[in-house]
Amino acid sequence: MNEQLAEKLKYLRLGGLLAHWDEYLKLAAKRRMSHARLLSHIIDEEYRMRRENACRLRLKRARIPEPFVMETFPFHKQPKLNRKMVLALYDSFEFMAAKRNIIWLGPTGCGKTGLATSFLTQAIQQGYTGRYVMFAELIDHLYQSVADHSEQKVLKRYLRYDCLLIDEIGYVEVEPVQVGLFFTLMHKRHKRKPTLITSNLGFEDWGGFLKNDHLTAALVDRLTENSHVINMKGCKSLRPKRQHNT
Repeated sequence: MNEQLAEKLKYLRLGGLLAHWDEYLKLAAKRRMSHARLLSHIIDEEYRMRRENACRLRLKRARIPEPFVMETFPFHKQPKLNRKMVLALYDSFEFMAAKRNIIWLGPTGCGKTGLATSFLTQAIQQGYTGRYVMFAELIDHLYQSVADHSEQKVLKRYLRYDCLLIDEIGYVEVEPVQVGLFFTLMHKRHKRKPTLITSNLGFEDWGGFLKNDHLTAALVDRLTENSHVINMKGCKSLRPKRQHNT
């Protein structure tokens, strides 16, 4: 390939064609491909590579700390978890189309984050945008937005994600203004875009850290109205036990 043609391919952002030019020519000669068939093959490969690159970029922007996938979840270690129900929900992928929240409730280390991350990853791989955020981090962002009067900007940031995963609700206490903003975020996402939530506390305990019984009741009612709630309270921790030196 001459330099002029290479520059044109770079300008057109046809990186796959540029990288595999010689490979395509050899394949065409080997298989005696017609011009139309070769062109169709090149377009298919360019399309595939662009979709894969776009997916990798969406996954990077989602800020998922650990790349959990459903295929590796140790269901055999959680016999009390309804595996059939979880897999049916995952395989149907209806939560995105129906804009349904999915909420996992259970003790620390039982696999809530792994399952929730699997659903988020699935949505991103299907072409949707997504974001993982710890509840403490989200609350901090909301608190900072009040200080610099950027509440609407921060809310819009979290509203634009097709699928939002809020992990570990219940580990931090929340100020009244933060509760109000969190409720606003959940209210605006309600029935518009699905939110994935994990919590180590049952709904009856949320008032303890939200410190507002009225908003807590309204928030739980709003979250569960159009949601799948997966109860993992009877499940055990999957984290390896630390050995104590004697």
